[in-house]
Amino acid sequence: MENINRNYKKGAIQGIDFFILIVLAVTIASCVSTKQNQNSHLIIKEQGAFSAGGTVVKSEGTFDALKPWNVQQGGQTRHGDHADVFYQLPANSKRYSMVFLHGYGQSRRSWQTTADGREGFANIFLRKGYGVYLIDQPGRGDAGQTTKPGQITATPDDQTWFTQFRIGLYPNFNEGVQFPKDSTSLDQFYRMMTPNTGNVDEPTIVNAMSAVFDKTGDGILFTHSAGGSPGWKTAIKNDHVKAIVAIEPGGFTFPEGEVPEGNRGGAGVPLNEFLKLTKIPIVVYYGDYIPKEETNAASLNFWRNVLATARQWAKVVNAHGGDATIVHLPELGIKGNTHFIMSDLNSKEIADLLAKWLKEKGLDK
Repeated sequence: MENINRNYKKGAIQGIDFFILIVLAVTIASCVSTKQNQNSHLIIKEQGAFSAGGTVVKSEGTFDALKPWNVQQGGQTRHGDHADVFYQLPANSKRYSMVFLHGYGQSRRSWQTTADGREGFANIFLRKGYGVYLIDQPGRGDAGQTTKPGQITATPDDQTWFTQFRIGLYPNFNEGVQFPKDSTSLDQFYRMMTPNTGNVDEPTIVNAMSAVFDKTGDGILFTHSAGGSPGWKTAIKNDHVKAIVAIEPGGFTFPEGEVPEGNRGGAGVPLNEFLKLTKIPIVVYYGDYIPKEETNAASLNFWRNVLATARQWAKVVNAHGGDATIVHLPELGIKGNTHFIMSDLNSKEIADLLAKWLKEKGLDK
């Protein structure tokens, strides 16, 4: 009987040990599975689209509802000049969302994906817990309805943009360039270009962008290229802009009396307006292939002058008590980037670099 009890206890203990092992195995597997799911799955709490800002115009005359649709009539309204916004909010979103404004000849797609089909900056930061709002500015992409007519040309110009965006001096790619060189990726890149559908000026873009921030609340404004100039003015106009991340802006907003020759950001603004830019952290990134000296390539000289203006602008901002940083990636040992830093082959490395800046500035909460 004693032997039976001893064997029973021994078997029970072994059974408990086996059960513990199973629990541990399931727990470990669950942790691994969870980590894998975090890497492969993205939980979206809310997504949608809306228009922001814009104007309404009305034609003279009287509208007759009995006439055919294809008979031109007066007395009608037209809604246009708004921004079109697509947004996604992850579960447990961070305090500040990110609002992305594209550059010249682009739409929000330049933030959504890359020429070779990888995840764009929007998804990368969505995975980091930020809500993202992707903009098509007035007269571009899904915001194509305008109130001032323009002219859309069909002039071939792919090679101009290949060169201007510093992928290379066509037909040659820059040595070590962080851009996919296969024909499919290049084809996709060219097909990301999209025209202005109307004659839209900068104040119209700024008004629409300000309306976006009225809707989203406090956030971090991302701009690219030509989106930089209206981006500065959006931050001046709307206090909901709590930081700016500018990818290769082409122009800058200076205070009156301090605008350098060659600046592409328009006339200076009153000092009291400019000082609003000194109240928020700003970081500006530039890629590679920007020469230190004048060259025989007009596209490279263009960016050389822009970078010089950027450095001068940051000095002015900081002299007035601001927090503006210019990051020229080759100076950090990061080489090969084009004008499209956010979608180059090393875009995740750039995103991680930016994430460190966001953390330093307390924008990752």
